[in-house]
Amino acid sequence: MEHLKIFIELTRLNKPIGFMLLFWPCSWGLAYGYGLDQDLNIFLYYTLLFFLGSVLMRSAGCIFNDIVDKDFDKKVQRTKLRPIACGKVSIKQSIIYVLILCLIAFLILIQFNLKTIYLGLGSMLLAFSYPFMKRITYWPQLFLGLTFNWGMIMGYTAILDQISFEIVLLYLSAIFWTLGYDTIYGVQDIADDEIIGIKSTAIKFKENIKLFVGTCYLITFLLIVYVFKTNIGINLSTFFILMFSISLIYQIKIFSENNPMNCLKAFKVNNYSGIFMFTTILFS
Repeated sequence: MEHLKIFIELTRLNKPIGFMLLFWPCSWGLAYGYGLDQDLNIFLYYTLLFFLGSVLMRSAGCIFNDIVDKDFDKKVQRTKLRPIACGKVSIKQSIIYVLILCLIAFLILIQFNLKTIYLGLGSMLLAFSYPFMKRITYWPQLFLGLTFNWGMIMGYTAILDQISFEIVLLYLSAIFWTLGYDTIYGVQDIADDEIIGIKSTAIKFKENIKLFVGTCYLITFLLIVYVFKTNIGINLSTFFILMFSISLIYQIKIFSENNPMNCLKAFKVNNYSGIFMFTTILFS
């Protein structure tokens, strides 16, 4: 049981917001493709596979991130008790966990068409490059946006075996969404990150951070409205777009540089944002 507890801490399975934020973009792509394909059985089956894949790859990503950041994590109040940082689990054992999780995820990936398999393999480069970005650029959150939302393209391609201009625009909107919410998340660690030399958009824009997050969310909203412009009207699709927008505005209102708990609270609201956009697409 002790090993299981450590594994759960290592993979953040006790913090589902992480794998849900990886899954929601996948679900957007699947729902958008389903709206054009109309095969409910495939849609439901693929949604389950993408959910499992999101949990597996998020778990593997967390472990790899902790391996790379073990020395940094020891110096940050929020992360110093992570299993690798405090010595509860060895690097060797952690690498074995990563390999097993990736292998299971690969077995799920090969259930899809060839384009989706290639896209999935390509995403590995993004996923395992991300932990190094905070060392070389103030824009690791942008790189996370590219990585975390890649599943949207995969989900769409899994259904329709193609990529469209509209899904690329929706992917771009989700990148700005992630850029905004991960900046909010990064506010929690500004003080520690500045001391140890880690870069982030939270640090880069700390003097005007609400303006920056607000701009990111505005771009997200405008791109989404453009994608669904033909569906705008008095209907459920429009209602859920408004709910999505309200969830973003609420985050901007409540998060504060001086209150880390409010930053975490605002960050977690994005689970509802993901649900609202998923429902928007289903009703469009």
